[in-house]
Parts: sequence; structure tokens; C-alpha cells
Amino acid sequence: MFAAPPEQQLEWSDSGVEGAARFLRRLWNFAQTLESIHEESSKNASLPLASFASRSEQLNIKNLSDSETTLRREVHLILKQANFDYARMQYNTVVSASMKLLNVIEQGRDLDICLLSEGFGILLRVLYPMVPHITYSLWQKLGYENIFGSITDAPWPKVDETALVQDELKLMLQVNGKLRGDFMVPASANKDQIEELALASEVGQRILSGVPIKKWIVVPGRLVNVVI
Repeated sequence: MFAAPPEQQLEWSDSGVEGAARFLRRLWNFAQTLESIHEESSKNASLPLASFASRSEQLNIKNLSDSETTLRREVHLILKQANFDYARMQYNTVVSASMKLLNVIEQGRDLDICLLSEGFGILLRVLYPMVPHITYSLWQKLGYENIFGSITDAPWPKVDETALVQDELKLMLQVNGKLRGDFMVPASANKDQIEELALASEVGQRILSGVPIKKWIVVPGRLVNVVI
């Protein structure tokens, strides 16, 4: 399912199977890591939670740090893309989304364990239609079944649209079509404000200071190209 869309022909590849097996081993091993983190942190808690999955019920999104907010945004962005690809029956890109989800959660292993519990529960449900056996086992092992019921009947994870809202955006800065760097702008910035921030950025000061500008090309949410 990862190697090609279902309507296309596929040439068998042993290396492709090996790659899928490596991913599933990572999934399984990281689940054990998360369970260990939960057990270790529970030792110092006045009211230890019964399972890793129960951590998701304790998630307080108002108290998340900037890095935790970013991680949650990435999780829900990937979930939104996976939902779109499932609707198109593009299973290879759903698998790719699942791999991205695991990468994001692994990179945040030192962050809020409640956030990790939410993210891993989403990952297991996204993977379940394609990898039913291992996800069924991990769903039970980590305690999600006690909260959501069996994974076969559990509600599909919903995209939290509020998690996708950003106060700031990173835009790429190009000069004559060549990438020179990036800079941050408020999400609500208009074209004039974006141009001012591009000039005031470190890259803008270094390359564009005192240089006549022929044209600005602003692609909202993505990049600014300055023609000199």
C-alpha cells in the first residue's frame, strides 16, 4: 500500500517490504518507550494514572508551551491530510502521513506526556485500516480500549481546527527567484507589512539594503520573491 496507489501496477520489491517492517518495529518499540515514560512519571505522582492512554484525558491545551503547541499543530495538520487522502483512496500517502506522525511524536518524546498520548492515539487509528493486527494489540496494551472502546469501533480522530491556527508564519525569502533565507511575519500581516518585515529581516538587511527593488511577488503563507 505504501509503494504505489492502488490503481497502479506494482513491481515487487524485497527492500520495500524491509522498509515497511522497519517502520512497524519503530512503531512497536516507541510504544514500549512511551509506556515506560508513563510508568516512570507515575511513580512520582500522587494519583498515578492507570495507563498511558489515560494521559490523553488530562491534556490541557491552554498550558502547552510553544514547542508543544507546534507539535500538536503538526499532528492535526497531518491528520487532516490523512483524512483527505483516505477519501481519495490514496493509501500510499496515508502511510507516508503515518510515518510523519511517528517522526513528530518521537521528536517530542521529552514534551508533555498527555500530548504524546493524544498524538499516539491518533496515529494508531490512522494506521488501523491498513495495519490492523499491530495497532489492535498496541491499542489494548496502552489502555486506549478502556477509554474509546475497541479500536474496531472507536470514533475516528477529529481534526482540532483551533490547533491549526498560527499567530506567526515563516515565509521563504527569494531574491530574483533564488532562495536566500526565511523570516517570520504575523499571520494577519498584509502585503505592505510583509514587504517591510522582509526588508527588516537579517537577510533583507544584508542583501537588499540600499538596492532598488523593481517588483515584489508575495505568495500568501509561503514566500516573498524580490526582483532587483
